[in-house]
Amino acid sequence: MATHNFLWSFTKNCFTFGLIGLTISDRYASIVPVRGMSMSPTFNPKTNSFLGSMSDDYLLVEKFCLEKYKFSHGDVIIFRSPGNHKEKHVKRIIGLPGDWVGSPSSYDVVKIPNGHCWVEGDNPSSSMDSRSFGPIPLGLVRGRVTHIVWPPQRIGAVEGKIREDRLSSS
Repeated sequence: MATHNFLWSFTKNCFTFGLIGLTISDRYASIVPVRGMSMSPTFNPKTNSFLGSMSDDYLLVEKFCLEKYKFSHGDVIIFRSPGNHKEKHVKRIIGLPGDWVGSPSSYDVVKIPNGHCWVEGDNPSSSMDSRSFGPIPLGLVRGRVTHIVWPPQRIGAVEGKIREDRLSSS
């Protein structure tokens, strides 16, 4: 009988902690791996395109910003792909609603509509971003990256910086 009580208690505790963990991950913060070279050198600075990543960076993603869509230029965000909602991307916000954003390689200038933002990878030659699919709806954003939490030698805050040639103006 003691074994039955122990198993029942253990099962209830696991279920409870699982629900709490899921709630925290869904509403407040989560840890997400980032793969690929599109955000190098900010993330995965030693990625080898032929062999894959030597070690993926793991990021802390806060979700409080989603309550009123409070973002700033330079924030790194995670969002669902506009073309395939099963894919998630990590990019830096270059333009917010009302900003005009131009591409250094073309003469096109785009005004970011309300409810959207313009995102680009830190490594433009390897990034699929707003230059490919245009402004993304803020409703696709899943959170803001605040810290690198793994590997240990890279633990630290993520800076919200933009290259000088990518600054947009309202």
